[in-house]
Amino acid sequence: MGTNKRASASKKLWKVGLKDFNTQYFDFNKDGDLNIKEGHNIYNVRYLVEKFGTSLQILMPFIIEERLEDLMDLADSVIKKIGYQGKFFYHYPMKVNQNREVVMSIVGEGAHLETSSYNDLWLIKRMLEQEKFNPDIRILCSGPKNDAYINLIDDLQHKGVKIFPLIEGPSELKTLQHSKFNVGIRLDMPVKASSHWNKQLDRFGFSAKEIYAMGAFKNLKILHYHVGSQIEKPMDILIPIKYALNVYFKLKKTNPSLDTLDIGGGMPIPYTRTKGVSVDKLMEKIFELLKSESEKHGMPQPNLICEWGRYIVAPAQITVFKVIDTKLIHKKKNDAKKWYVIDGSFMNDLADTWAIDQKWAIAPVNINGDEKLTEVWLAGSTCDSDDVYRGIENSVTLPDFNIENSSESMYIAVFDTGAYQDALAMNHCLISHPQRIIAENGHIVVARKRSTPEEVGRSLGWNGGGK
Repeated sequence: MGTNKRASASKKLWKVGLKDFNTQYFDFNKDGDLNIKEGHNIYNVRYLVEKFGTSLQILMPFIIEERLEDLMDLADSVIKKIGYQGKFFYHYPMKVNQNREVVMSIVGEGAHLETSSYNDLWLIKRMLEQEKFNPDIRILCSGPKNDAYINLIDDLQHKGVKIFPLIEGPSELKTLQHSKFNVGIRLDMPVKASSHWNKQLDRFGFSAKEIYAMGAFKNLKILHYHVGSQIEKPMDILIPIKYALNVYFKLKKTNPSLDTLDIGGGMPIPYTRTKGVSVDKLMEKIFELLKSESEKHGMPQPNLICEWGRYIVAPAQITVFKVIDTKLIHKKKNDAKKWYVIDGSFMNDLADTWAIDQKWAIAPVNINGDEKLTEVWLAGSTCDSDDVYRGIENSVTLPDFNIENSSESMYIAVFDTGAYQDALAMNHCLISHPQRIIAENGHIVVARKRSTPEEVGRSLGWNGGGK
C-alpha cells in the first residue's frame, strides 16, 4: 500500500477528520503521521513527541475557544429564532480541568464559572488579585461548604464579585437562606438518566417537598439540579427539565426573585466514535420546552444555565504514549493477539479507564511502512493488574508492531483526554505525570515539565539531608 492510500485508510479506520466525532482538527499526512490542524497551522504529532518525549499531553486551547463560541452562538440563534424572553449563561465547572490555560481560554470567550471547593474559589480570588478577572463574570459555588469556603464566598461578595452559592445541605441553608446576597438552591432530582451516575448514592440537594417547606428566601435567584454525566438519550435531558420547571414555577410564587434554572452538566461527547446526541437539535428542544411550559403556567420565561464542561474541554487534549514493549497473548478466546506496554499509566494519567470503565478512541501517531493491523490490549507501566485498557469491543486495532525487530519507535494517541483526567491523576508506583505542551497560534509552549524523581520524592516528604 502506498503512502497516500495508507493515510486515507488510516483516516477511515480511526475516524479522524470527522466533525461528528470531534476529530475535524486531526488528519494523517501522506507519510502516515498524525497531524493537528489549526487553520493554516499544522502540528506534526510525531515531531512533537520526538522533541519533547513521552508521555505527553498536547493541549489545544483553540479547540476550547471554538467549541465554546459555537455553543454560545447556537444558544443565541435559538433564542432569536423562537423569540425566547430569557437569557442563556454558560458556566464552566472548574472541577473538569483547573489548568490555567484551560480556565483562561474559557473566561476569555466570555464564559462564566462554577466552583466546587474552597480551593477552586481561591483560584478566582487569585485571578482577581492579579487583575485578570472580568467583573462581569458570574460565579456559581457548589459542593459542600465548610467555614473557609463560606467565608471566602462572603469576602468576595463584599468585594463586588457576582457569586451565587448553591445551597446543598441543612447547614448551608441555615447560613445562607437569609443572605443579603443572591443564592441558589439544589434540587435532588428523582429522575434516573442513562449516564455515569448512581442515583442510589446521590446525597446532594433537597427534595421538592423539602424545598417547598423552607418558605421564602431573601434573595433566591437560581434553582439548580444535576442528573448525570455523559447522558446518552436526549429525553433523559428533557424530562428532568420538565420536572424541575414544575418545582421552579411553584417556588417562584413564594420567591418572586427566582429567575434562573440551572440544568447542570451531562452533554455527552462521542468517546467511542458512534453518533449520539446532537447539540443543535437538543438546544432548540430545550428552549422550546422552557417556552411552552412557561406559557402554559402563565409564568415569565426563566434564564437558562448549563454547565457542559466535558463537552467543551475533553476534545481539546490528546495524550500520547510510547510503546516500550510488546508480547504475545497466549490465552485462547481473546480478541486481542498482543500486549502493547506504554510508558505511562492508565490508572495515573487516564484514571477514568479503571474508575468508570471509560472507553477511548486511540490512533497511531506514526504508521511506519506497510504494516498490517492487529488487535491488542494496552498495559500501563505500573505493577497493578488494573492498569490496562482492553478497548471498546475487547481490543484496540493498531498497526502490528514488534519491538524486538523494529528500527522505529511506535507512539499512540488517546483522544478526548481534556476532561477530569488531570484532576483525578495519581502517582501510583511514582510514575511521573506526562509533560504538557500547549499548541496554539502556530507555537508550542511547555506548560508543565515531566516531574523528576526528586520532585516526586519531595511531595512525599523525601527532602534529603538524611531526614
